[in-house]
Amino acid sequence: MSKNILIPIDLNTADTTAIKPLGEAINMLDGGVLHMITVIPEFGMAQVSGFFRAGYEKDMLKAFGDKLTEWVNTHVPDNVEVRPHVVHGTVYDEILRAAEKLNVDLIVMSAHRPDLSDYLLGPNAARVVRHAKQSVYVVRN
Repeated sequence: MSKNILIPIDLNTADTTAIKPLGEAINMLDGGVLHMITVIPEFGMAQVSGFFRAGYEKDMLKAFGDKLTEWVNTHVPDNVEVRPHVVHGTVYDEILRAAEKLNVDLIVMSAHRPDLSDYLLGPNAARVVRHAKQSVYVVRN
């Protein structure tokens, strides 16, 4: 059983890819905190971000925060202590950073069915599994 669990979710596909990991995490949670995180990917080069208006990042983080909170309120039972987090950056780096910062002891994440080029896991799940200091439980969707 775990006291602090991190579940990374992609809000674009959460209704189909996050339900199974959420159920697994709730079953493994032993009176602790469930941390739900969504990562807004970076836009890449500075030349790209120059096309966005000033303050776009703050507005985007708030919009994603609202969407994540709504998703959590809809799908997480009331008796589970949950904390939503929205971060911005490279998906696997931000998951690993959050796991350390939040002092979680388990990461529960979904992985798509891999292409042959991915071998066994998708690229983000594979990097998290390889580099996490915590245990990682991967749920196939």
